[in-house]
Amino acid sequence: MKVLGIAGSPRYGSNTGILLEEALNGAKDKGAETKLIHVAELNMMDCSHCDACLRIGRCPFQDDALKTFNEVNQSDIVIVAAPLHFMGIPSQLKKLVDRAQSYWARKYVLKLPPLEDIRERKGFFISVAGRMTDNLFAGAGETMKTFFASLDIKYAGMLCYAGIDAFAAVNEHPDMKQAAFEAGVKLVVGDG
Repeated sequence: MKVLGIAGSPRYGSNTGILLEEALNGAKDKGAETKLIHVAELNMMDCSHCDACLRIGRCPFQDDALKTFNEVNQSDIVIVAAPLHFMGIPSQLKKLVDRAQSYWARKYVLKLPPLEDIRERKGFFISVAGRMTDNLFAGAGETMKTFFASLDIKYAGMLCYAGIDAFAAVNEHPDMKQAAFEAGVKLVVGDG
């Protein structure tokens, strides 16, 4: 079993990065092979809405976005973690999400499987925000559900915490880290 973690925060050691590492540790504890990609390190173009993918079924731009989607193709579970920025996901992660347009086109326009390796996959979202308001994670959650659906990845849920703003503050909340670890375990053993 392969588990891919996609760190969507622009900073290292962030709250979501810490929780993502805990989830990956939980998956590893159950025998999964894990890999971590930091979106901030990727060299990728924005989706230019050139519509080439609507005709040819793939993105014509060969960059780190395609390398990342190749990793997704090889994975059984994909865990994406990102803080909220203005009620949505950070721009670095949004760029990767937008580049999934070619997989959306394969699935919904060309009626082809979006990923080459056709099998059941699960996707999970982890997020943290400083604010404390109703429906705080609704927008980011819908974005991630749509991202996973475009890739034929079954949405397995999310783990979100509000009112956590200071850098690495989740380290002061062992219950949050434990919940992330347990989420990784459950995703691997089939209860997530």
